[in-house]
Amino acid sequence: MTLDAVGAEAAADLGLTTAAAAIREGTGRLPWTSALAVGRLAVDSVALSSLAIDGARAARDGGRVDSVRVDLGRIAASFASERVLRIDGAKPEAWAPLSGFWPSRDGWVRTHANYPHHEGALRTVLGVPIDASREAVAGAIRERTSVDLEEQAHQAGAIVAAVRTGDAWRRHPQAQAVASRPLIEITRREGAPPRPWWRSGAALSGVRVLDLTRVIAGPVAGRDLAMAGADVLRVDPPHLPETGWIHLDTGQGKRSTVLDLADGPDRDRFFELLRTADVVLSGYRPGALDRFGLDAASLAASHPGIVTARVSAWGETGPWAQRRGFDSIVQAATGIAMRESPDGTTPGALPVQALDHSTGHLLAAAVGTALVRQRTEGGSFDVRMPLARVAQALLAAPGDTRGDASVALPSRERLLPGRRPGALVYAPPVLAFAGAPDDYPVVGGAWGVDAPAWDTAP
Repeated sequence: MTLDAVGAEAAADLGLTTAAAAIREGTGRLPWTSALAVGRLAVDSVALSSLAIDGARAARDGGRVDSVRVDLGRIAASFASERVLRIDGAKPEAWAPLSGFWPSRDGWVRTHANYPHHEGALRTVLGVPIDASREAVAGAIRERTSVDLEEQAHQAGAIVAAVRTGDAWRRHPQAQAVASRPLIEITRREGAPPRPWWRSGAALSGVRVLDLTRVIAGPVAGRDLAMAGADVLRVDPPHLPETGWIHLDTGQGKRSTVLDLADGPDRDRFFELLRTADVVLSGYRPGALDRFGLDAASLAASHPGIVTARVSAWGETGPWAQRRGFDSIVQAATGIAMRESPDGTTPGALPVQALDHSTGHLLAAAVGTALVRQRTEGGSFDVRMPLARVAQALLAAPGDTRGDASVALPSRERLLPGRRPGALVYAPPVLAFAGAPDDYPVVGGAWGVDAPAWDTAP
């Protein structure tokens, strides 16, 4: 199979130079239609994650890397997993009432208000009360220019993006900062001996992962690592609960605990976990956790041999490095929304949240690659991926996606365990490495209920 331009760039960054020859694609087409090659991005990201995990298995066991055959139906379901998900027969509401596109005085903006604190900040910026109607919100937005509202929202902790064309984004200083970095940036630091592999079980058995990520991209990466056998523990602060259905959609195979790093005893528990961790995934804004000594340089110094991996919206440098962002917001700002416009005037969106999902799979691929290098040559490794860099690569890639709307989305169904009886319908896993499970070993775990402890023996 031939990798698309984005997939080829990712494979080169990962050092998987023979990746295309090892990928086999199933028959049929994905059920998406797009002005961009989003289908190829999805297929390539899943394939590269699968290959990197199989590479870890081969490095550990002394074997060869097998070819992988990706399943297009499973990819279609996984990338659109919120459309497959049913909880006791009910479909989740993926978007809050104040999330979406709104006309401004001079164009369009996109808002993201799925979390209560972001909605509250948006209402404050707009000067509308909590019981204000959509019409009142729309009127307040129409009074502002798109860039002015974008800036005011940032200052207030709300999340708003001015909808730009691709040309306008390319002239933006943040676009130039993002474009100057690799798609997948992997940095090695000297000073650590190789750590040993766990000698039995799945490809990443014995690898301990602290998952400090939220929403989609980071949790997808952690889910991939869990599917490969890693012991993945998600850690969240108690004051920022995750939306229940989102955790059910991306938390398969992981456990979830709550620790407040600003609290002394909780912080001590976290650093005890960190003492024997192999990987730290982070999805918070660059610099947000630095005060706790969780930046990549400090972790490499205090925990030699660690692999750190961070997904961000806008990258580590440039005027927007500290800004919040989500897949939909990045689509709006970078020009994707206007490329997907149905009429050249009204913004549109990718058929799935492909920036998030593909970045998650590629981040897992990078972690798998970094683990192999660490256990071969030693050192500590840091991986960085911004959604905006993936967006820019997708915009620059030739081609489009011609969908087949008749394609059925496969699903699985199980009873929810424990205190939440009922049925959970969900998208099956997509990874295709040698020995990949056909289904998730664990689904339906509740957010924040597990003990802050590893599940595996040292």
